[in-house]
Amino acid sequence: MALAATAGRADEAAVERGRYLMAAGGCYTCHTDTKNKDEPLAGGTEIKTPFGTFYGPNITPDPTYGIGKWTDADFIRALREGIGPDGRHFFPAFPYPSFTKITDSDLKDLKAYIFSLKPVAKPSRPHDIGFPFNVRFLQVFWRWLYFTPGPFRPDPAKSPELNRGAYLVQALGHCGECHTPRTRLGGLESNRAMAGTFNAAENALIPNITPDPETGIGKWSEEDYANALKTGMLPDGDFVGSLMTPVINEGTSKLTDPDLKAMVAYLRALPPIRNAPVRPPGSSPAPR
Repeated sequence: MALAATAGRADEAAVERGRYLMAAGGCYTCHTDTKNKDEPLAGGTEIKTPFGTFYGPNITPDPTYGIGKWTDADFIRALREGIGPDGRHFFPAFPYPSFTKITDSDLKDLKAYIFSLKPVAKPSRPHDIGFPFNVRFLQVFWRWLYFTPGPFRPDPAKSPELNRGAYLVQALGHCGECHTPRTRLGGLESNRAMAGTFNAAENALIPNITPDPETGIGKWSEEDYANALKTGMLPDGDFVGSLMTPVINEGTSKLTDPDLKAMVAYLRALPPIRNAPVRPPGSSPAPR
């Protein structure tokens, strides 16, 4: 009985840790239909890219339409390597190039939380992408060019706070997936990490969040950073644009103050990059 009670408490603790990791990873944003929030993680979110439109799949524990049959090893492989239990390569619209850095223990806790939720028997919506981008085999070559698997390794020369911030930004938060410019093949330009870009598919300017004082956010105070991540309010009193709103509402606003402080410390320590994303001629401003 004592062993069962201890195991039960351990399971509950894993689920609670997973709940927090779910927020830090912004999983609800892509995997929950905004029109049907009563079915969390049942899929349906539209993700527009230059290569077509992807739809967040059902990742509830439903054994037929979700991931209910996945083992811990399946789950870890999916996020660490971008490969499903059936051997299929995931498209990088699923940000496994960032999620690969999540530790095994955090991945297991995340899975424990997902499997504590209600299964939803709902098929995932097929992606709307054309040839040749819909050929999964071509992902082998894309991965060779742009993907380095493996969990985050703390830098012993950096403080625990900076390492925690790096982990939250690079791995769980996968901030670079939106804020870093991409090549024509969709790979991240790592030499311009967090320098901002124009997302043509969403007709949205993604800001430079390096500490460059002119084109980035180098003039922001520590409080400015924290307010933006917690509430979405910018130093000038305006609020973040539409693409960032769900990230804050479902993600960064739920983080603890120490974790927000760590993220801010890491972002402020990034190399400043002079880059001012611009909207191409003929494109109209996106609604906020």
